[in-house]
Amino acid sequence: MRMLKMVCIVAGLAAALPATAELTDAQIAELYAKPSPFEQGRRDRWIAETENAFAVRDINPQSPVHLLVISKKRYPTLLQAPEAVLGEMMGLARRVAEEQGIAREGFRLVINTHPEGGQGVYHLHIHVLGGRQMRWPPG
Repeated sequence: MRMLKMVCIVAGLAAALPATAELTDAQIAELYAKPSPFEQGRRDRWIAETENAFAVRDINPQSPVHLLVISKKRYPTLLQAPEAVLGEMMGLARRVAEEQGIAREGFRLVINTHPEGGQGVYHLHIHVLGGRQMRWPPG
């Protein structure tokens, strides 16, 4: 049986993985160990914050409004984050959507998880996208 190949690009590193292959513990550990650009983020770029999270404008916007809600403490994915932190981050995402004027017309929240989920930075963050008509399926 011919296996389809998928190319995962993670922090500039391309790795071909069979679409049906499971990540090994060593591969997951390697992904989680990559440096987070959010840890060197400038506080003057923050547009909102809570006790455990902050929001910034994405430097590579994919919609007219593209914000990131980022955990202050580094959790590689939502799988490691405490539920209270996830709830707080969702609340902050709602707040910044309202403050940026996209709540009424609609917006999308995205959390990418692991390579097949499209995650490229292993530091929990939520994309808040709005200001245009979103399409389905997303990708």
